[in-house]
Amino acid sequence: MHSQSAQYDIIFAGGGSTACVVAGRLAAADNTLRILIVENGRLTKEHPVHIQPGRFLENMRAGGETFTSVNAMMYTRAAASDYDDWMRLGNPGWGAADLIPLAQKLETYQAGEVNSTHGASGPIKVSHGRYETQTGKDFLVSAAAFPRGRSFSEDVNDFYTCDVYGKWPKYIDTQTGRRSDTPHNYVYNQSENKNLVVLDHARVKRVLFDTDKRAVGIEYQVGGKESAFCSPAILQRSGIGAKAILEKYGIQIVSDLLGVGQNYNDHTAVMPSYLGPDDVVTMNSLAHDKEGVFKAQWIRNGTGPLAANGLDCGIKLRANAQDLTQLTPLFTRRWETFFANAPDKAMVFVGCWAASFGTTDEPRGIYSFPYFSLYPMSTGYVQIQSGDPFAPLEIESGLFDKKEDLLVVRWAYKWSRELARRMESFRGEYAPAHPAFPKGSRAACITRASGPLDRSAPEIEYSPSDDEAIDAYHRASAVVEWHSLGTCAMKPRDQMGVVDPQLNVYGVKNLKIADLSIAPLNVGANTYNTALIVGEKAAVIIAAELGINGV
Repeated sequence: MHSQSAQYDIIFAGGGSTACVVAGRLAAADNTLRILIVENGRLTKEHPVHIQPGRFLENMRAGGETFTSVNAMMYTRAAASDYDDWMRLGNPGWGAADLIPLAQKLETYQAGEVNSTHGASGPIKVSHGRYETQTGKDFLVSAAAFPRGRSFSEDVNDFYTCDVYGKWPKYIDTQTGRRSDTPHNYVYNQSENKNLVVLDHARVKRVLFDTDKRAVGIEYQVGGKESAFCSPAILQRSGIGAKAILEKYGIQIVSDLLGVGQNYNDHTAVMPSYLGPDDVVTMNSLAHDKEGVFKAQWIRNGTGPLAANGLDCGIKLRANAQDLTQLTPLFTRRWETFFANAPDKAMVFVGCWAASFGTTDEPRGIYSFPYFSLYPMSTGYVQIQSGDPFAPLEIESGLFDKKEDLLVVRWAYKWSRELARRMESFRGEYAPAHPAFPKGSRAACITRASGPLDRSAPEIEYSPSDDEAIDAYHRASAVVEWHSLGTCAMKPRDQMGVVDPQLNVYGVKNLKIADLSIAPLNVGANTYNTALIVGEKAAVIIAAELGINGV
C-alpha cells in the first residue's frame, strides 16, 4: 500500500463522513472494486472518545486525533427549500424530491414514528439517546408557558416543520448507547473486504494528472496535524484554482477555476451560559467523575450521561410579527427576499445544552443556551499560502461583514434570554459569558438567583447602549460553527462553479468532489445530515457511471 506500485480503482482523498458513505456503498455493492481511503486523521474504530457520545466535549476541547470526525451528534435536517434552491441553480437531480428519499435510505429512525420522511432500515441510527437531562425537561416546560406564540411538535426534523418546540434527536443508537457514525456503519463493518483499504495519518498533497488532464493518482505525505477545508486546498495544490493564486506559489496550472476556495459559508454560533442547581447533572459533570461511575454505567448497559450529548430540546426559530419589530427596518429586505416566501426556513436554532464550552473549572451546574444563525449573509474564502500541505491556510470567514447578521444574533440573544430566565433550573446568569452591560443598565445580569423568574414577569427593556454592548459581545465571542461548506460549489462554471451536477471538476477528467464543499448555498441545519445525503447521492452517481447495481 505504501509502495509506488499500489493500484486502486477509486481513491478517496480524505476519509470524512461523506467519503465513508460513498466508499462503503460502492464496496458493499461490488467487493471486487479496489478502493483506497487516504485519511489525515487516525482510525476511530472502537476508540472510546469517539464511540462514547458524552465525550464529544472532551475531544473538541482537546483538539485530539479524532477531532475531524467528532461532532456534537445533533440530528438536524435542512429545509426542503434549501435543496430546491440548489436545484434551481442548474443542478437537476438535487432538489428535495430527489434527496429526501436518500435521507430515508441512510437512517433507522428510533426517535418516533417512521413516516414519509424518515427511514426504518438504514445504517445510521437516530434516537433521543439513553439519558435525559433535567435542563432539557425544564426547557420544554418553560417553553409551554412562554408567551411568544409557538407550539410543539413530535417531529421537528421532517424537512418542512419550522418554528415549533420539540425534543431533539441525535446520532446515538438507542439499543447500545453508542455514537452512530459513518466509519463504523459504512466502512469498519466491512473489514472482511480486503479490497477496501484505509490509510490513516496521511495528508494528500495533490492529485496527479496525465498529459490529457486525466486524474491518475495522488501524492501524499505521512504525519502532521489534522486539518480542515481539504478539498479547495488539494485542488489548488494540484493546479486547479484561480490563476493568480497558483502562479503566486509556483504551481503549474491545470484548470483555471476562479471559484475554488470562494463562497465559504458557515453558521454563526453563540453560547451564553447560565447557572443551575449545584447538583444538576451536565456534560461538564463527566470531568468531575473521578470514580468513573458514569463510565461504568455506560459500559454496563449503554446508559447515563455518556449515552447522551446534553442537548435534548430546541426550536428552529423564525421571526413572527412581534419579533420583526426588534430587527429594525434594516432587515426588511432580507426578510422579504429570502425568508417571507419560504416558511420552512428558520433564522436561528435555539436550544438548551447541558454543557458549557468554556474551561473545565467553571462552576458546577453550568449550562448553555446556544443559538446558531442559520443563513448568514456574510461569506468568506479559503486559499493556500504555500504548496506545502502542512502549511496553514488563509481562512476568512467574513463573520458579521453584513449588518443584518449582527441584527439576527442580537434578536436571538434577547429572545433566548427571556426563556432561559424562566426555566426551573435557572439560578443566575454566568456573567463572563454574557454582554458587559453599562453600569446601571436594566439589562444587567442576574448573577445569583434562588430560582426562576415568574413566567409573567415583564421582558427586559434594552437601551441603545445595551444594544451596543450586545453587538460588542457578539463581535468578541461569536464563532463560526465549523459547519463549513460551499468552497467548491456545484454551479455553472461561469458562475464561479467548481463541479457540475455529476460532481465532476471542471476542466479535468476522472476527478469528482463529494463533500460539503460542493453545496452551492447554505442549509439551515447542522451539516452532518446533509453530508450523509451528499454521500448517498454521490454513491448513486458513481455506481451508475461504473455500471454497478445495488447501491
